[in-house]
Formats: sequence, C-alpha cells, structure tokens
Amino acid sequence: MKRQNTLALASIAGVALLASSPGLAAGAQRDLVRVDTGELKGSVDRDVVAFKGIPFAAPPVGDLRWRPPQPAAAWSGVHAADQFGAICQQPADTKDNGVGRGPISEDCLTLNVWAPAERSARPLPVMVWIYGGGYVAGSSSAPLYDGGHLARQGVVLVTLNYRLGRLGFFAHPALTAEAGGELVGNYALMDQIAALKWVQRNIRAFGGDPKNVTIFGESAGGAAVNHLMISPMTRGLFHRAISQSGIGRERSSRLQSVNADGVPSAETQGQAFMESLGVKTDSAAALRAVPAERIIAAGAANPLVDGGPIIDGRLQTMDVDEAFEKGAEAKIPYLVGYNSLEIPFQAPMFDDVRTRATKAQPERMARVKVAYGDDAAFELRAVSDLVFSEPARYLAARHAQNGYPTYLYRFSFQSASIRERFKGAPHASERQYVFGNLNASNWPTGEEDRPVAAAMSAYWSDFARRGDPNGGGRLKWPSYSAAKDVLLDFTAAGPVVLPAPFSPALDAIATIYRID
Repeated sequence: MKRQNTLALASIAGVALLASSPGLAAGAQRDLVRVDTGELKGSVDRDVVAFKGIPFAAPPVGDLRWRPPQPAAAWSGVHAADQFGAICQQPADTKDNGVGRGPISEDCLTLNVWAPAERSARPLPVMVWIYGGGYVAGSSSAPLYDGGHLARQGVVLVTLNYRLGRLGFFAHPALTAEAGGELVGNYALMDQIAALKWVQRNIRAFGGDPKNVTIFGESAGGAAVNHLMISPMTRGLFHRAISQSGIGRERSSRLQSVNADGVPSAETQGQAFMESLGVKTDSAAALRAVPAERIIAAGAANPLVDGGPIIDGRLQTMDVDEAFEKGAEAKIPYLVGYNSLEIPFQAPMFDDVRTRATKAQPERMARVKVAYGDDAAFELRAVSDLVFSEPARYLAARHAQNGYPTYLYRFSFQSASIRERFKGAPHASERQYVFGNLNASNWPTGEEDRPVAAAMSAYWSDFARRGDPNGGGRLKWPSYSAAKDVLLDFTAAGPVVLPAPFSPALDAIATIYRID
C-alpha cells in the first residue's frame, strides 16, 4: 500500500527542523516535527495537535510476514501525517466501536500521536494505548481512542497498531527452522515493543518524556500490558503500567512442548492449522504465499486457550501469574482492575473456561459455588470472576507484596440507557470514560456520565504523571495490599473506596488456579 503523499517543500522542511529542535520555545505550535525517518506535518484542532499514520516499522508483507518488525524506511520531504493508516487484517465488524474505519491491510504498522498544541516548558508524561479485541480485532484509529481529551490533561498520547489473529501469534516448524536465532511466534508483542522503542527514540519531538512512559490497554490490550511487564526484553521501555480487564491467569501455549493444561505446542497448532487449509510444507515461503484473507477467513483460535502469547523462552519465559508470583515482573507502579459484570450474557469463548475448570476440579468448583451464597449469584458471576476479577485482584496482591506501588479498581457505573439490560458494568464499557470520548459509546450517554469520565481520565493521567493516581482534590485512592483488600469502585454515586466485593468467592476461585 502506498504511504501518504509527501510535501517536498524546502521552506516547510526548514520550519519542521526548527519545530522539532530541543530549544523550541514554550508556547510554540508543534504541527511540524522531525522523527528518525523524516519530517512530519500534523493537524491542529484548537489546542491539540495530532499526527496520524506514522510508520514505526516496515510493512510486514511478503517475506516479512511472520518475522520480527523491521525498521521503517526513511522518506524525503514532509510526510503528511493527517490520516490514519490501514487497520490490520481482521474480520470486518463495523459494530465494534474499538475498530476504526478504513482499508484493511497487512501493511498496518503505524501509530498516532496527540499532544498539546503549545509546547510545555517541561517534557510531558507519555501514555501508550494498546487496544483490545481478543487479539483478533481492533485498531488505533477508532474514534473511541481519539487522544484529544487526554492530551488536554497534559499528556502525550500514542496509539499503535499491531498484527492480529494468526498473523500476530503463530508458530510453525518451517518458520522456526528459517529464523536462525530471530524471535518467532509473538509477532503482535514484537510490534508493540517496536512501537515502544520508536517512542524512546522520537517522543521528545512531540514534547513527551521518554523517561516517563505509561503503557495501558484493555481486554487483550490489558493482557498484552501484563505480558510486556513480564518480558525480559522490555526493561526500560516503559515506567508505569495500567491493565484494564487484562485477564492474567491464562495458560500460554509453549513454542515446542505441551503446556500445563495439555494444549499442544504452538508449532503443532500452526502445522495443524496450515494442513487444515491444505498446506503441507516445510517451506516458510510456501506458508507466506497463503493469502492473508484466507488465513483470517479460516477463523481465530480462542485467545484464552491457544490464540495469544507464546512461551518461547526469550520474549516470554513463563505465564503471567507465575512471573508475578516469582517477582519477575517489571518493578514499576501498576494500576489494574475489572468491570463489575464483565460477561453479562452467554459467551461460549468464556463459558468454556468454567466448563474446563469444573471438569478438572469439581470439588473446588463446588466450594466456589457455595462461596457465592446462592446458585443465582454463581450462575451470574462465576465466569466474569474466573476470567477477570480474581486474576486482577491476584496480580495486584502479588505486585504489592513484591514491594511496588499498586492500585486496584472496579468499574461498576452503567449509563442509564443500559441499566435494565445488564446487571452490572459489562466488558469494555469503561473505555469511553478513560478516554473522555462519551460520544463514541455503543449506547446513549447523559449528563451523569460526564463526572465519571472526568474522574477516570484524571486518575489515569495523574497515575501516568507520577505513578500515583491521586491529586486534584479527588477521593484518595489507597494503594492495594492483600491484607487490607481495598479497592476504588467507580459507581453511579462517584468513586467509592470499599473492600473487594465477593472476596470469599474470589478466594475460592484462587484455589482453582493454585497448583498443589
């Protein structure tokens, strides 16, 4: 796919050099900057400047499919950064407000930057968003993730694309044999790391502080945050982390062996998938010749079982909960949480978790049922708590025990328009409040939604600023410890500090994950 047209105007280029220089005076407008691959011209919307569709790696197409991201090519002249890049290959779903509009392509490794239009006297904290979508959908161009509101709170906001589905996580003996020591399998995580390295090299040009970077994400994006926290290859690339509904107790596939849940190796899975398409080969070139559309059309693996990060021994060395248990996660401030009823309806992908847990440990699941107090509560809450609530509470407890600042939240608020539909705040419903983009909600919002958005985005941006979400006269959010077991709940009455709800049931669920 062709990149944006460039504006080869020497006079503009000269202004770009001036605008990106370290000595740019406070108050100057910054819609022209220089990054390591060339000059960029953004677009100004009142007090925010945005730069869109910036290549942070070479297009992962042809011989570069299923390879680590390679350096982006430099360009001459001024690159017009006023349009989003293509979204990564995925099934088209215009109903998902986490997916932007635009062309779908393998050539999708771009990112976007929002910043205050006037230069601050000091470098600003940087927030890097990783979208969710089960590792099979999502994009950085969704209006839901517009960074204008957070930029107005004094941060530089970056959103990035990463490869999805089997283009993002895939292993095959032919690819491993060809790699010759290169990383294999975790291409989506490699893309995220490449974007974070781009931030380290270039964010000063936008007024950001490369020594104060917060990664944050929701669902698969929150899970990716956790996986980046435990990777030996990410140290120094970020300094705070926020995981929103990021699971945390999933058992990743292993590259070349069966995992603890009996799931075949990632290579075995990849080989079986290709054979299901009629592709039996030991040639990496033959694998790359399969059209991306055919790979996507074949359907996705379950991200909770065999469709996400792979333990390869280098980028990922163990499961997330094991790493937190051993104190092997990043030694940084951590904000983590979940929504009050993540799965308020039947969802086969999630129900499978309860089914497998019940079959594997019927006695412990029986104790979980008793801990809820009645059958109705168990049926309503068990899947949400198995997949999201208990893992978030567990990771918070371990991280705090390891000696690092930790904050646990619960999001309970529901817009008036959905209160009769759901018995709690469903999965992904907190995103429009974090970003302050209520107009991008999947359902109507009203005046009572605004204070919730103001509070969440302020807590999040202050956490990015200092590693502590408190400030601005808001209710004090206490740091988390297992002994006190207190979190901040975002409710219709405003933020409330309270003991973690359903703690007996969560304690019982923890025994299911415990290895005796």
